[in-house]
Amino acid sequence: MKKIILFAVVISIGGIAFAQNKGFDTKNLDNKCKPCEDFNQYANGGWLMNNPIPGDQPAWGNFNVLMQKNQEKLKSILEILGKTKQVTGSNKQKLADFYAMAMDVEKVNKDGYSPIKPQLDKINSISNRADLENVIALLHTQTLSAGFSFSSGQDLKDSKRVIGECGQNGLSLPDRDYYLNLDSRSVKIREELLKYITKSFILIGLSESESKSNAEIILDFETQLAKASLTRVEMRDPYAVYHLTSLNDLKKYTPTFNWNNYLKNINCPPVAEINVAMPKFMRAFDSLLVNKDLKIWKTYLSWRVINEASPYLSEAFDQEHFYFHKKVLTGTDKQQDRWKRAVQATDLFLGDALGQAYTEQYFTADSKKRVLEMIANIKTALKMDIAELKWMSDSTKKRALEKLATFEDKIGYPEVWKDYTSLNIGKESYYSNVLAGAQYEYRRQLNKIGKPVDRKEWQMTAPTINAYYNPLMNEIVFPAGILQPPFFDPQADDAINYGGMGAVIGHEITHGFDDQGAQFDAEGNLKNWWTDKDLENFTSRAKCIINQFNGYTIQDSLHLNGELVVGESIADLGGLTLAYYAFQNSLKGKTAPKPIDGFTADQRFFLGWAQVWATNMRPEMERLKLKTDPHPNPKFRVNGTLSNMDAFQKAFNCKEGDKMIRNKAEKCEIW
Repeated sequence: MKKIILFAVVISIGGIAFAQNKGFDTKNLDNKCKPCEDFNQYANGGWLMNNPIPGDQPAWGNFNVLMQKNQEKLKSILEILGKTKQVTGSNKQKLADFYAMAMDVEKVNKDGYSPIKPQLDKINSISNRADLENVIALLHTQTLSAGFSFSSGQDLKDSKRVIGECGQNGLSLPDRDYYLNLDSRSVKIREELLKYITKSFILIGLSESESKSNAEIILDFETQLAKASLTRVEMRDPYAVYHLTSLNDLKKYTPTFNWNNYLKNINCPPVAEINVAMPKFMRAFDSLLVNKDLKIWKTYLSWRVINEASPYLSEAFDQEHFYFHKKVLTGTDKQQDRWKRAVQATDLFLGDALGQAYTEQYFTADSKKRVLEMIANIKTALKMDIAELKWMSDSTKKRALEKLATFEDKIGYPEVWKDYTSLNIGKESYYSNVLAGAQYEYRRQLNKIGKPVDRKEWQMTAPTINAYYNPLMNEIVFPAGILQPPFFDPQADDAINYGGMGAVIGHEITHGFDDQGAQFDAEGNLKNWWTDKDLENFTSRAKCIINQFNGYTIQDSLHLNGELVVGESIADLGGLTLAYYAFQNSLKGKTAPKPIDGFTADQRFFLGWAQVWATNMRPEMERLKLKTDPHPNPKFRVNGTLSNMDAFQKAFNCKEGDKMIRNKAEKCEIW
């Protein structure tokens, strides 16, 4: 169930390193700031001053720098493929043609909105409720968000089987609160949404008055969906999104909707049970089927097509989409170069084909070996830590160690790549290729239902600059894309590497024991394996994290949501703590490392952590992430985490009362 997978914007580094190489540039420092006052500013102030946000980015940090370098590598691969004729039907042909069509501005402009006209005509032909439900099913097979979502997912309480699941979907704004909040910023965004919808309908030939009317209809319709949607905090509770229901019993949630016809129309394999993740939302959807005029539904569905297709249509549509989704919502000044967006789209729809070509050139077996060594060291540190915990009973410790022992490590790229044989990519239009890619992926997802779980599958492509933990698979995954400098650097000293990659590995492992992951057992099932007292102790310690991050503000008055960021913040603190333990263990029996640039090994460990999160961010993007991102603001990932660690306090000789040090009564500690 993808919403349960705990993705973390985290990094990876290698285990064996060479002390003579620095791995940290002292030019990044702000020596005017004291480390015990604001460590993020101290460690990254120079970098922040010298790396302003490019006009085409909502934020700019070390992740973005690496991402841009990676995009250039992928661009090179795709351009080389396009220079020679490829075998028809091969992955190389599909990659070359997809990228070429994405880059053909003249063709997309000539096509206008004609590529989506068949979808719009189908919507306009709706004459009764049966037609409406049939069209919703059609749009779902094209992975367009229309009313609700339906796909496959592992059963939360029986992770070995794949079932069907439905849930909330179909909003234009990033979160339900954008529709419901009355602050001036939210009101302004809704006004801009109305303008965006109006301009988009004008582009398909409607009059300004009819387009404005459509915009009002759509905003009202989506607001009703938003009112029935769970908040992001509510969705963090796996029990709140698990309601396994037989086909016969679906009527208690959706008495009107014809599930038999729907499942037939999407060509779903036989399914006896469905997880209705959000019952309140599904009831609201069913009510709208009954109470909303067909014209309103047709207007809404037309908008779903236009909005989601716009980045792949003519420049007129693309620019309107950019202005609202990037300029208004994130503050980005200008559109990214077309080649960057074309590379991103190719990775999205042909990710394994592109990833295979990428890893052949840019990933080595030695890199994988080094990462696996560090993972083993971090796991050992957690094993030792669990054994010594004073707040956890022996019975719970036993189960925790059993879970840790079953963690699966996936490094670099999948053992088995996706088979794109059934995916046809040609030269009809850019959008037709996008639609083909979307339909291929939807069929692939549905075909999992009723089959054994594929434990070799990945949820990220190999070139991705990220990593994740999946509680249903009890696995940690580090794609090849992130295993490169500055994050994965075998030439850096161990202190920097453990503070960077080691903390990230620890972060992902800790996700197995954060407020969500701790609810899943060693086999990936939603099952309580804690004693009542241990669970009470754990919850109390998690509450400490919630309270801490609730106290942080951005832009002077906007508070972080501790309940939203608690999982990632637990993982940051646990991950860095485990990495520090592992680093200290690695020094036993060795000559103590000499200082580099005047910094001790311990100090460099914490500098390695801080430089990962060096990030400048636009105010609009900060506000967006505040509402939608389970990760704290980068500044507080540095300072908030370190302020709980005695080892940091000792390394920089910080005193009680310094801003970076929480008093003993408030310090948070879990692992």
